[in-house]
Amino acid sequence: MSSYEFAIPVHDLDAAGKAFTLTIRPAWLRGALEGTDVAPSEEEGAIDVRLCKSGHDVVVRGRVRVTLIVPCARCLEPARVPIAEELTALAVLDTQGSPPRAIRGDRETEPTAGDADTIPYDGETVVLDDLVRDVVLLGVPMIPLCSESCAGISQAGISQEAGDGAEQVSPPAEVDPRLKPLLSVKKS
Repeated sequence: MSSYEFAIPVHDLDAAGKAFTLTIRPAWLRGALEGTDVAPSEEEGAIDVRLCKSGHDVVVRGRVRVTLIVPCARCLEPARVPIAEELTALAVLDTQGSPPRAIRGDRETEPTAGDADTIPYDGETVVLDDLVRDVVLLGVPMIPLCSESCAGISQAGISQEAGDGAEQVSPPAEVDPRLKPLLSVKKS
């Protein structure tokens, strides 16, 4: 992503702050989520955010709303998952123009847990792109479901043998191609 989608100028901000409503385009979200199993729906999302100046820092608070398409944890079919997550960060002035790192004395160290909610800004513009991407990805449930009543992957071909309780696997008429490698494991 060469240009920023969510860049907000801070020159007219004060302690009272200013509210912004930004649109999350599916095309931007598709690029931001590249390399993951998560895809955007064709609906636009929204960011309702308020920025307040506090000295040289900028307080960012808001809410991200978007709908994503993720594989269902039970049946692997696409599931629509609405995301509505809080967005909170402190934008601190980046005087070195470098990636955010905590500076302790003369040495640089990796960011600590206390640095987790800070983002750098150049003094003129707060860029929320990376923060929005992180909030969206962290909002995806660990076990997304297409519906609460999802039966999961078909159990065709598995039957209980009377008496000993062992499962017998007979080849199903049609196997989902994503599960074919598991059949060889089950047979051995």
